[in-house]
Amino acid sequence: MDSIKSKIAIFRSFRPWLNKESLFKPVPTQNVIPQWYKDADRFAKMPNGEYYKAPKEVCPFPKEGTTDDYGKIPTWKACPAIMDAFSTGYVFKTPCDLRFFKNSFGSINVEITDSKYKDFCTQRPPMPQFEHPKGFYRDHFSWSSDWGLELPEGYSALFMTPMNRFDLPFMNTVGIVDSDKVHLLGSFPFFIADGWEGTIPAGTPYLQVLPFKRENWEHEIDILNQPDMYGKMVDNAKFYRQPDGGVYKNKVWSRRDYR
Repeated sequence: MDSIKSKIAIFRSFRPWLNKESLFKPVPTQNVIPQWYKDADRFAKMPNGEYYKAPKEVCPFPKEGTTDDYGKIPTWKACPAIMDAFSTGYVFKTPCDLRFFKNSFGSINVEITDSKYKDFCTQRPPMPQFEHPKGFYRDHFSWSSDWGLELPEGYSALFMTPMNRFDLPFMNTVGIVDSDKVHLLGSFPFFIADGWEGTIPAGTPYLQVLPFKRENWEHEIDILNQPDMYGKMVDNAKFYRQPDGGVYKNKVWSRRDYR
């Protein structure tokens, strides 16, 4: 990666009191990996804490020098695709506490006690003709970020709920912005989980941004015959299904740095 010149994402403050040392400035996503992910086991454990031994059906090839040691059983924690979701791009963090509560009519409201951020999160009525997400309050809200984003020419940004953060009580609408041309983010609608009340504390990642290069694409459909299907499946098993897993991460995966 050192031989490849990094692209620069510029996060520009739009509040007069913000600076480079501001506590809740945008950061690389990998800086806010949740503790529950860090604590998760890479291999499946039995109730007594010992690791399960993988059966031949999980890994058909024993460890070198053995005839019956197929290693341990990897869990979802061993999946590099999930790891990438937790470490790709950047996140915006809430600059203050947000208390959500139901009023006497059963609608969800928000209270912000920090006077500097009264407009950071605003309430909105239902969006006409927009497909409402199931399991969320009908009324929705909008983030108004205090930071803008500027990307190099030819690059856009995907804005979304932080990936795999199902512990968060909200879901954003997803949008793409040509952030090489538009640097002020505007507002991002989001929904609160139905029945949830509580406080989203300051410093919570509320928006994940993934920069990408704008390119035109075409697609093709490739129909395999049965021998080719079988051959590719066998080759795939021989290469990837090794004791303790880890082949994709160690031999295929490419590191991306976000700083």
